[in-house]
Amino acid sequence: MMLKYIEPYIAYGVRELIYKRGFGKIDKQRIPLSDNHAVDSKLRKLDILSIEDLIHEIYTVDANVKQANNFLWPFKLNNPTGGWRTRKFKSME
Repeated sequence: MMLKYIEPYIAYGVRELIYKRGFGKIDKQRIPLSDNHAVDSKLRKLDILSIEDLIHEIYTVDANVKQANNFLWPFKLNNPTGGWRTRKFKSME
């Protein structure tokens, strides 16, 4: 029951989130992660050559997770489907 209340605030799956909403920071610009070239050009020195390597690095929290996470642009998520529920507070009087 509690999971239903917090479900709009939780993002499931690292792989799906990065493939769907993943952007990288390249020269202070927001570049979509549509192919492996963007990841390869920026993170080659860390031995991260593809999007799957980036996902594996973040998911398993390996040695280069700080640099891999810093490469990712913060995710922009949408509002919950159906909108936000209104809160009704009762007065104490």
